[in-house]
Amino acid sequence: MAHDSDLCRSNCPINFVLETFGDKWTLLVIRDLLFHGKRHYSEFLASDEGISTNILANRLQRLTRDGVVEKEVDPDNRSKAIYRLTEKGKDLLPVMLEITAWSGKYDSKTNAPGAFLEALNEDRRPLIAKILSDLEGDEG
Repeated sequence: MAHDSDLCRSNCPINFVLETFGDKWTLLVIRDLLFHGKRHYSEFLASDEGISTNILANRLQRLTRDGVVEKEVDPDNRSKAIYRLTEKGKDLLPVMLEITAWSGKYDSKTNAPGAFLEALNEDRRPLIAKILSDLEGDEG
């Protein structure tokens, strides 16, 4: 199903993003996929924020419906699903890095590693290349 602003309150680009990711859980699921290598439902449940099972199921379903995440059967355990970012989902990397840089600047208690924040503030290209390479490696 195409995901565009037809069903949104307006065609404003900020509104589109808010209607797609504007709750406190969706970006955390994307964070876990991008930066923490999580792929299985139980791995998302183990995140520090303590997402409930019904909220997680809803967010994964919505992200899949909107073409941000894809779901497939785990070939090693057919009773499990593997979740991965689609190209549309991977295109969120620069946004997620900007959010991380902003938070690192203004949150004195951030748990983002110092080396990661330094790479964000210096030259992001190698960091972006490494993250995307790691994501590609997780697909094989």
